[in-house]
Amino acid sequence: MEYSEGVSHDHVLKTHAAEAEKAAANPGSPVYDKEKGELSEHDRAIYEHGVKKFSKLGWKRLTIVLIVEAIALGSLSIPSAFATLGMVPGVICTVGLGFIAIYTSYVVGQVKLKFPQIAHYPDAGRIMAGKIGYEIIYVMLALQLLFLTGSHCLTGTIAFEHITNSGICSIIFAVVSAIILILFAIPPSFSEMAILGYIDFGSIVLAIGITIIGTGVAASNQKGGLAAVDWSAWPAEGTTFTDAFIAITNIVFAYSFAMCQFSFMDEMHTPKHFVKSIWALGLIEIVIYTVTGAVIYAFVGQSVESPALLSAGTLLSKIAFGVALPVIFISGSINTVVLGRLVHGRVFKHSTIRFINTKMGWITWLALVVIITILAFVIAELIPFFSDLLSISSALFISGFTFYFPSIMWFMLIREGPLTTPKNMALAILNAFILIIGLVTLVGGTYSSVDDIISNYRDGSVRGVFSCAAVS
Repeated sequence: MEYSEGVSHDHVLKTHAAEAEKAAANPGSPVYDKEKGELSEHDRAIYEHGVKKFSKLGWKRLTIVLIVEAIALGSLSIPSAFATLGMVPGVICTVGLGFIAIYTSYVVGQVKLKFPQIAHYPDAGRIMAGKIGYEIIYVMLALQLLFLTGSHCLTGTIAFEHITNSGICSIIFAVVSAIILILFAIPPSFSEMAILGYIDFGSIVLAIGITIIGTGVAASNQKGGLAAVDWSAWPAEGTTFTDAFIAITNIVFAYSFAMCQFSFMDEMHTPKHFVKSIWALGLIEIVIYTVTGAVIYAFVGQSVESPALLSAGTLLSKIAFGVALPVIFISGSINTVVLGRLVHGRVFKHSTIRFINTKMGWITWLALVVIITILAFVIAELIPFFSDLLSISSALFISGFTFYFPSIMWFMLIREGPLTTPKNMALAILNAFILIIGLVTLVGGTYSSVDDIISNYRDGSVRGVFSCAAVS
């Protein structure tokens, strides 16, 4: 909705709220085609079936879907971040950023409850800044989801290379990874994806457990035992600004669940239950990330690799990567599904094709999934190194979705009553602080990521673009 000249922002918000109340009061009402008028009985049946198909998520399934989207590659980069930051700053950043992510996710959920018509993050941008806000966030979300799918394609390549230990061209493994991502992205409903979530969660927990056991045994058996491990409570001497910020943005990457929350909540049958989901997910993430980062770093020391599974030893790392294959591809594919739903719903906004329960709906959906995955494959080949790919996507996009956008939403959409009340003053300070964190991450993280990518190519420490050489 674009703002007409002379129309106040408050009026626009009230209009949105009124439309939301009307839609909520009559959720089964048919959509209208601007050219054809009201839907036919046939299309009405397709519409009603589609509404039921995409309204099955409860808070438990929402938690699982959020876990699928969130607890994946992020956990694999945390030990390396600890090695750069040191044990104390690493724990502080992991726990602190985790609780901030829970709060900003709560803000996102409150916005969804107040404006039920929001189906994806860009819709919130429309309410805040009209068409320009919608388009800016739309592009940011689309690019971030592409980067995420690309990072999973890259991790799949690393996994296959490590498991097979063969001299096969890495591009072949990348193509295989892309095909698997396409297959897992075929189900368009998040409630259907949630079924795979249990396998996904078990996969990452088991892979992390194998890595912890393997690194622990290796550390105990080395000369001097655990006392000989070269871990440090504080950043190692010579740690640069670029190194530190890449480590921080890798932790930020691990808490990206607010990005897809609007999309997931749009399928909930009782959206107000979202609070249970974000607390469950947030606390699970904080525990897993802190334990994973601290323990593996304590066992391996400064030589810990990213992804962390590479540090488990030759045999155990192969086993860990094999166990982690489900999380690599299931978590990767859900990003494709979110982006696909975002684009598909926009293109077919006024058609029942968007429900993907007709022949044309499935044809367009499958074509879109293939196109998205091909683009993600290209990104993975252009930035073929794990930590920097996570870092640049965190700095450019997750800094907004997790930090500065939710803080702006609180000021523009959620705050009630005068700013001078004690409660609003406290929340204003908190949200201003989060806004600053987001902007600093955006600027500092982007600079650090680009600087490191340029250095890596200049030094020849990474393989070239679309090269058969092993992925670093």
